[in-house]
Amino acid sequence: MPDVLLLVSLVGLPFAAALVAGLLPSTSRNLAAGLAGGVSLVCLALVWAAYPTVSAGGVLRAEFAWMPTLGLNMVLRIDGLAWLFTGLISGIGALVVLYARYYMSAEDPVPRFFSFLLAFMGAMTGVVISGNLIQLAFFWELTSLFSFLLIGYWHHSAAARDGARMALTITATGGLALFAGVLVLGHIVGSYDLDVVLASGDLIREHPLYLVALVLVLSGALTKSAQFPFHFWLPHAMAAPTPVSAYLHSATLVKAGVFLMARLWPVLSGTEEWFLLVGGAGLITMLMAAYIAIFQNDLKGLLAYSTISHLGLITLLLGLNSELALVAAVFHIMNHAAFKASLFMAAGIIDHETGTRDIRRLSGLNRSMPFTARLALVAAAAMAGVPLLNGFLSKEMFFAEALTAETQMHGLANILPFAAMLASAFAVAYSLRFIHGAFFGPDPVDLPRKPHEPETWMRFPVEILVLICLVVGVLPAATVGPFLAVAVQSVLGENVPYYSLSVWHGFNLPLLMSVVALALGVALYMLLATRLRRGLDWPPLFRGLEARRIFDRVMVFLSWRLARRLELIVGTRRLQPQLRLIVGGGIIAGVAAIWAGGIGPGNLAASPVDPVLALVWVVGAACAIGAAWLAKFHRLAALILLGGAGLVVCITFVWFSAPDLALTQLTVEVVTTVLLLLGLRWLPKRLPDARGTEGGTEVITLGRRIRDLALAVGAGGGLAALSYAVMVRTPPDLLALDFLARAYSEGGGTNAVNVILVDFRGFDTLGEIFVVAAVALTTFALLRRFRPAADSVEVPEQQRDQGDGAAGAVMTGSGEARPGSDWLLLPFTLTRLLFPVMLVVAVFLLLRGHDLAGGGFSAGMVVAIAIILQYMIGGTDWTEDRLRLRPPLWMGGGLLVAAGTGLGAWLFGRPFMTSYFAYADLPLIGQVPTASALIFDIGVFMLVVGATLLMLVALAHQSVRAHRAVPTRGKPPAMVRRDPAPVAAVAGED
Repeated sequence: MPDVLLLVSLVGLPFAAALVAGLLPSTSRNLAAGLAGGVSLVCLALVWAAYPTVSAGGVLRAEFAWMPTLGLNMVLRIDGLAWLFTGLISGIGALVVLYARYYMSAEDPVPRFFSFLLAFMGAMTGVVISGNLIQLAFFWELTSLFSFLLIGYWHHSAAARDGARMALTITATGGLALFAGVLVLGHIVGSYDLDVVLASGDLIREHPLYLVALVLVLSGALTKSAQFPFHFWLPHAMAAPTPVSAYLHSATLVKAGVFLMARLWPVLSGTEEWFLLVGGAGLITMLMAAYIAIFQNDLKGLLAYSTISHLGLITLLLGLNSELALVAAVFHIMNHAAFKASLFMAAGIIDHETGTRDIRRLSGLNRSMPFTARLALVAAAAMAGVPLLNGFLSKEMFFAEALTAETQMHGLANILPFAAMLASAFAVAYSLRFIHGAFFGPDPVDLPRKPHEPETWMRFPVEILVLICLVVGVLPAATVGPFLAVAVQSVLGENVPYYSLSVWHGFNLPLLMSVVALALGVALYMLLATRLRRGLDWPPLFRGLEARRIFDRVMVFLSWRLARRLELIVGTRRLQPQLRLIVGGGIIAGVAAIWAGGIGPGNLAASPVDPVLALVWVVGAACAIGAAWLAKFHRLAALILLGGAGLVVCITFVWFSAPDLALTQLTVEVVTTVLLLLGLRWLPKRLPDARGTEGGTEVITLGRRIRDLALAVGAGGGLAALSYAVMVRTPPDLLALDFLARAYSEGGGTNAVNVILVDFRGFDTLGEIFVVAAVALTTFALLRRFRPAADSVEVPEQQRDQGDGAAGAVMTGSGEARPGSDWLLLPFTLTRLLFPVMLVVAVFLLLRGHDLAGGGFSAGMVVAIAIILQYMIGGTDWTEDRLRLRPPLWMGGGLLVAAGTGLGAWLFGRPFMTSYFAYADLPLIGQVPTASALIFDIGVFMLVVGATLLMLVALAHQSVRAHRAVPTRGKPPAMVRRDPAPVAAVAGED
């Protein structure tokens, strides 16, 4: 299989399957599980297919040009370390899917669960096989997002919602710090390519910004791996379903942090700062979490703190600046994944079959669940480091490194071995509590369910993982030895030290430390057994320092006290003061920039003022001033004048030979005017002045208007001055000249404006249409539940007097004129005939946009105007029933077409969004210029149509609701069903 197809499939298959699973009916339990399991197994097969290349020291790499000039390309690469983690993600993922099939309740929307799980699998795979640092940071944040959805899957539970929110807050904040860190690394190295960065270790460590980059990168890694002081989010993530906990804690989310530290170990380690930050955080986390785990009453809570402790152990090993410590860290990552996943699944089986995870209520399950008890016993023994199990081997390597680490300069030479033994003793104690508390002792009483063995296939994943713990513990060199060697070599290169995976190394000091740790752990548990059976709210020495309380206090301070104080200073519930602050801030920023740099005279002479254009501008200025002044008296009149100012801007564009801008301005003016008309009705009445006197109100209004006028003059004048400064000078490297010279030769169009939008600056346009889609969806979301209060809107007296007259002269939902609407019959018919004509005009503008005035945006606005006309004369019933409006489909299709055009360039080995231009020979027509940018323009056209229609539908339906809410003095209501609200009602005086 080609490397490109293999790498793309590894990332793409989970995301594609997640989309399919999300569209399945909620009852498709087996189909969703089969889909998720099949994709996991296919990904595992793909990982195995990459092993021959990786085992030979090679690297699978695929690069897709994105923004080559900025060094931002999409790079997928698999070396030994990435191969190991990808195997863990897909292998344990397949077992988790099988386990979840029998764990999840039939009442749960299981397809949604598997959709989130598959998306998370794809995001995690993207992290480990990313070959570009920016790309890695992107997938890093995706793992935070999808883990948030998984942890909060049972959203009806407050604990699940709180745990998901806490996890997202901590990990996403760390992800932002990581993004800043990779930007610093890219600045130091001059490239974001991972291969280039890994080859620049000396350059990075010697750079003045090394400490900044180190702190930022470690902020992301330590938060994701729940290291002190960011450890507290992980135990609260236990509110997630147990399959999620098993997956996140063993092979994926929390392993992302240690993966990142191992990945960047060649370039960031070897310094005192690395040792203090990484080693210090690991040491504290290892001891603290192991101690707290002993006192947990929840089985999953115990396992959560044990995960934090083992992650601290791995982090400490990575911080020792030793090649052998790195080997031990990678080895323990593999071992921990096996026994921790099996233990979480065993805890889930106990919860599933007994109805509780509280150790204080559990005992004697060995008699009712013997097979599960034996499996859990072996896994817990591996976690405790019992000989002939995989955990014992990596623990011995850890003891050896603790004895030989060069830490004398920090005074830790004598402390580290004792800390290692103490953490290991704690591990033995909490492992004993897990096993003894759940499976031994008298028979349990008053359990929610009668305990019994689970279904065979639910226990099967645990059996596989426990078998791995046994086989690796007995035959480590023959089983995981080659995989460990491949992973270590990809990190250390030629500096791989000698290490042995033998089970027996003779009687040595690490073996003695293991024996002492086992004995201490047993003694500690026996000492605390009686007290632990009664249960403790919180472990001694940590009372009052529960991290959840600290987090809650910090969040209360940030989101309530600090935010409230800032809101009192700069916040307001009214839009105008917010706009005033924004415009004022912009003016200050512009003045500061001009003050610092200055603007000298230009090198071009000013053109003489044309009196006709000056007169047009005077009219536009009068309209603008009149709109601002009349807004306090009559909003409809102000809107009409505002449209006049927009029309003057359109004429100005025509005057200066900018037909594209003029056409866009004209269509936008028409659409926005109608939408504003629909929205004017909802505006609340102005509140009277506090003093209740007309004179006092006028004085206050005048002062506020003078202030607003000053801001408007400052902002408008500053922008006019800046525009004038640009137009009176011609720099030697004027970008516009370059665009004009290359528009036809490289873009295939003579309309430079359109070529810039859909080709040269296609990235900007793609981002802008995503923003338009977001605005349309936000508008719809805000209005779909909005109900305007009857006392907040007014109907003019004239309309109320007319009753069924002017207000009733509209078309019904069936498109037939009601009594009193004969005078609308002619415009009704003409509008129907005009509709296909406008569609032809839109297609004409779309197809000619690359060479003449037009384009996707203008064409989309023309179609929107055509549909708005149909709405105004026929109502939403007719518009939706006859035209079959589906705005979300238009929007989604437009985004897919636009983005697909860019992705299509990859099929031909070109950078993303690269357009193609050629002449096509058509029969009877001859050569016709064709450009792939036309397809992108079609996507823009579809998006504009869909977004405009979505806002129209939302506004129009709300106007109908608002009109219905207004009494009409006992006369029949002016609206029936979903007919359009009359303009007089929509835009009445306020």
